[in-house]
Amino acid sequence: MNKVRSKSSTTILLLVSDKLLRAVMAEKIEHEGYMVVSVGDLGSAVDWLKDCAPDLLVTRTYISNMPGHDAAAYLQKKCPHMRVLIVGGLLEDDRLQTRESLSGFEVFPKPYTSGELIDKVNAVLATERGHTSKH
Repeated sequence: MNKVRSKSSTTILLLVSDKLLRAVMAEKIEHEGYMVVSVGDLGSAVDWLKDCAPDLLVTRTYISNMPGHDAAAYLQKKCPHMRVLIVGGLLEDDRLQTRESLSGFEVFPKPYTSGELIDKVNAVLATERGHTSKH
């Protein structure tokens, strides 16, 4: 049985290479009450994992020139309990959704509002690990 954690004790690692989008997403998620560690590249995310064990990784379909799935898989090996939410374009393809689902990752394709993103973050964190939810 999972213990319910308060939002303020829940850490989200936000890995988004676009600086403006990262700032907006971090602000929205922090406003919801979560602790956010915001980084723009895989190396910075790896550095944070040395000192922090986030509950959730939120990333995009591409980080600079690297697929978000690959970055997420690499980071989850370093922090196995961390859930993963991949947001953005190109996720409408059923093959990609199947791949993410097999990896235990949640997907949230565009378009979405900031409120819908927060709802999805809340839903992923409320779901027992290993059970994927539909968007």
